[in-house]
Amino acid sequence: MGREIKRVPVGFDQPLYEVWPGYLRPDELDEVSCEACEGTGYSAHARHLKDLWYGHLPFDPDSTGSTPFTIDTPAIRERAERNIEHSPQYYGRGEDAIVREANRLAALFNSQWSHHLHQDDVDALVADGRLHDFTHTWVKGDGWKPIEPTPTVTAEQVNAWSLGGLAHDSINCMIVVRARCEREGQPETCATCDGHGPFEAYPGQRAEAEAWQQTGPPTGDGWQLWETTSEGSPVSPVFGTAEELATWISNPDRTDRYAKDGMPYPAAMQFVQAGWAPTFVGSTSTGLVSGAEFVGMQDEPAS
Repeated sequence: MGREIKRVPVGFDQPLYEVWPGYLRPDELDEVSCEACEGTGYSAHARHLKDLWYGHLPFDPDSTGSTPFTIDTPAIRERAERNIEHSPQYYGRGEDAIVREANRLAALFNSQWSHHLHQDDVDALVADGRLHDFTHTWVKGDGWKPIEPTPTVTAEQVNAWSLGGLAHDSINCMIVVRARCEREGQPETCATCDGHGPFEAYPGQRAEAEAWQQTGPPTGDGWQLWETTSEGSPVSPVFGTAEELATWISNPDRTDRYAKDGMPYPAAMQFVQAGWAPTFVGSTSTGLVSGAEFVGMQDEPAS
């Protein structure tokens, strides 16, 4: 994301700060959401399981044969102590604060299936190449390497591991839900939309949407500054020469919403000639500056 220079016709009149229409897929290519599955593509049973995974519905650890966490569960205690240590001004200090936080964490993690997997759930994840923390070792320069023979991974191990922070992701959820649907003889996908989520509003709409491609603005002899933080929109008038655009960028009296990108004329000219700059750049020599200003600094003589 950042700023870029586009060569457009001198008379180009796209309104400033408005995304160029050619960058936006037409609304008529949007499909109709399936009411039966609320646009998710999942069956009612799979949606129910997903809600259990994330704790959106009441969940009982006993349903998977898992032991509920308590304030004495080592992983709960460790995480509570870590939270207290990092933010004592929020959680408080001492044993009472640790116990209070451990109670909160135990209640939270007991409410989610993702922290109380059955052994069948874990086996499904291992079979799908997940849980590398247990089945692989990290080799610097080579990445994850499988442990041979593949070690046995237990549900108890994975459930304790899941309390450590960023553990399971949406892919793991999908794999576990699919495997449980198969074990229970239930469909995973919505029968109404065949798992797509939305419907075609007319025959061939999906193919048209897949074939759609962005088209940029017309090219010409003019010079204009654009932002790429959104899909892309102009943020300066069109000028007939690069020098005029650089003069506009370096104008200290600019009051537009991107005036912070202003800089001395030589730096502005260097940026215009470079054609693109990120939004911000941070370095030990410059600190945090706009990307356009950073690009403009590159050819300045050292002081």
